[in-house]
This record gives sequence, structure tokens and C-alpha cells, in this order.
Amino acid sequence: MGSEQQYIELYEQARQMIFDHAPEAMNAVRDEAFENFVAQDFPSKKVERYKYTDLQKLFAPDYGVNLNRLEIPVDPYQAFRCDVPNLSTSLYFVVNDMFYRDDKPKGHLPEGVVIGSLRDNPALVTKYYSKLAKTNEDAVTALNTMLAQDGLLVYVPKNVKVDRAIQVINILKATPGNALRQVPDLMVNRRVLIVLEEGAEIKMLFCDHAADDKNFLATQVIEAYVGDNASLDLYCLEETHAKNVRVSNVYIDQQRDSRVNHNVITLHNGTTRNKLDLTFSGEGAECQCFGCVIADKQQHVDNNTLIVHKVPHCTSNELYKYVLDDKATGAFAGRVLVEHGAQKTASQMTNQNLTATKEARMYTQPMLEIYADDVKCAHGSTVGQLNDAALFYMRQRGISLDEAKLLLQNAFINEVIDHMQLEPLRDRLHYLVEKRFRGELNKCEGCKLCK
Repeated sequence: MGSEQQYIELYEQARQMIFDHAPEAMNAVRDEAFENFVAQDFPSKKVERYKYTDLQKLFAPDYGVNLNRLEIPVDPYQAFRCDVPNLSTSLYFVVNDMFYRDDKPKGHLPEGVVIGSLRDNPALVTKYYSKLAKTNEDAVTALNTMLAQDGLLVYVPKNVKVDRAIQVINILKATPGNALRQVPDLMVNRRVLIVLEEGAEIKMLFCDHAADDKNFLATQVIEAYVGDNASLDLYCLEETHAKNVRVSNVYIDQQRDSRVNHNVITLHNGTTRNKLDLTFSGEGAECQCFGCVIADKQQHVDNNTLIVHKVPHCTSNELYKYVLDDKATGAFAGRVLVEHGAQKTASQMTNQNLTATKEARMYTQPMLEIYADDVKCAHGSTVGQLNDAALFYMRQRGISLDEAKLLLQNAFINEVIDHMQLEPLRDRLHYLVEKRFRGELNKCEGCKLCK
């Protein structure tokens, strides 16, 4: 028993407080999640899916937890304003783990679409909550489920298309503390539930930011149900600061002829661990999974993916790119599992990486596990440095060495950004990536994307 003990004691002491400040639909699975957490412990680096990130160390500090739901002194509408030209998003906020209710936009959503707190929609939450995110299979998911008290629900009914992109700003903000934890640092357990009925379509952009110069530990669990012929675009952008620890688990289930476009972008962080579990449950489905990472100093970014082809005629494509400088550490482990009977599967996994210094470290592990004989699957990974010949060519034409490096790094990482379907966001990210390489995004100053 290691760093888990403090969370076990916290739950045992504060169980009634947690229940009193959470909806019944979330409480219904809480005790089971606690039992599963006690049975598992945090995985060590000897566990295959966690070999590159030490969870015991990340969860060891004594963080404050806002279990009695103290009011948080922040007005996100004043602090965060989006100037992405022509993006025209519907803007929502989640402050720590609480859906921000005040002055939320009205009248712009199609009939039947729900975007709000998990507290306000008990029937939908009871039907779908914690069905994909199995608490007996992952200790972080179990911890999140046993402590989370609120979250975001996105529901799109049958054949409804949400034309305007939904932008959710996740703000980390220090709280005054509570009766059980009187420490300045904060742990946040955020929950997101996305349900798309048959033929539904939506584009979502999640932006993670820190409003205080504090140590934050943020766990996040996203469950996404994508029905027959439905379409989900899910963009996750992190621009926090070096004191932030982010552990995010995303679970996606795709039905017949559905489409998912999943993008994860890390522009600035401290320590980040992203896990994606995606399952094809219906034939003819397709997913495109892209990731880009820019890290320097002593930042750490670990992306771990599992795509399960359970049925025939499905297509998956993964492209993850990293640029690492200074003493940064990156890791990518991707596994594609093609089960018995999943014929006509098409899968491509690519991980490409640049290390700008001898001290930077990149760990890459692409994997294919195939139990069908009529498939088209491939994977590949590269780790290298900037092309000396290209640098020499540009320097011969009067371009400085630093500028030449920046141009090559930009060209390398922009391949991922160019796959984004929201053109104004894509253009804005090209600009932000260049600033990041120039060292002008040294910390989260509110929101470089949305301020």
C-alpha cells in the first residue's frame, strides 16, 4: 500500500459529505468504485500500460479536495474571452469539476440537445454513467468515480446536427479549502459524459487552463457513446503550467457507420498522462486519432492508446508527433487489437518524434495484436533530430540557425494540426505553435487561445 492510503482514508472519513453534495446517479456507483480502488492500488511502472509514468509518485502529495462544494470566487466570462476569429463556438465553463451555471448561453442549441450539469439530468446519467469507464480495470478511473461530485453532460438526440462547435473551458482555480483538507494545493476530479444518438453530429473543443500559480492534480474521465451513423469531433487542448499534473482517461464506444475524430494537443504542461480506449462495436465505423506534443524543460507527456476492432469493416488511423527540448520526456504507447472475426479491418498507426537535445528522452511502443486473417494493418515509429542538410541549406540562404530550427519544427508538428476540421481553430493553433517554439508561451496566462 503506497500513496493510495490517503485516498482510502479520505473516502472513509468524508463519505457522507461526498454523498450529500452529489447526485444520486453518481452516488449509485461510488461505493463499488471505492471497493475496486482498494483492490487495485495505483499501478506501478511494472504494469504495461503505465510503464512510462509513475502514478504512485504523482498521487503521493497531500492535495486539498473541495468535497463540501465551497463557492469558487471566479467569473470565467470576464477572465476568459475567445478571440479565435469566426470560430463562433457555443461557450461553456467547468470551474475545477463544477459546471458553471451562471449566465450560460441560451437559445442557440437545437431542440432536444442537452449541455449541462450531470446533476440536472438523472435519467440520462443513470442510463449511461460509468458503463464504459470500468472501475475494476483502472485505478485512476476508480478514484475519479469514487470522488467526482459533478461534471458535464452532452446529449444529442437522434438525427440532430449541432452546427455550432461547443467549446468547454476547463478552469483550474484554487479554493479556500475545506474541513478535511487545509492545504493550498488542489485535486480536481472532472467527469464528462457524451451521448450521441443515431445520426447525431457534434464538434467539441475542450481547453484546459490554470487560473492560479498553484500545484494542481486533475483527474478526468470522459465517456463517449457514438450511435449508429453518428459523428463526434473531440479536440482536447492543454495549456496549463509546470505545476500542473493532468491524468485523463477517455473511453469511446462506436456503433455502426459512426465517425470519430479525436485530437489531443499539449502546448504547455507539467506532467500529463492521456489514455484513450476506443472500441468498435458496430461495422463500418471509422476513427481518426491525432496527437501533437511540444515539451521542454522537465515536462513529461505520456499518451497511451488502445483501439479494439471487435467487428468487421472498421477503419482506424493514428498519428502522434512529439517535439522535445531540454530535459523533457515523452512517451507514446499505442495498441491496436483486432479480435477474432473482425475481418476487413484497416488500421494505420504512426508515431514520429524529434528530440532537440541529447538530454531529451522519447519512448515509443506501437503494437499490433491481430486474430483475423483478412486485414490491412501497419504501424511505425521514428525518433530523430532535425535534418542537418535542411539546416545547412537554409543557413546558406541567410536564415539564422534558431530560425531554421523553428521552421523545421513548425513544419513537422503542423501535419497534425492540418487534420483539424475547424479551420479558424486550425489557423489559430498554427500561430500558437510558432509562439510556443519561440518560448513565448511560458505559462498559462488565462488563456492564450481563448483570452
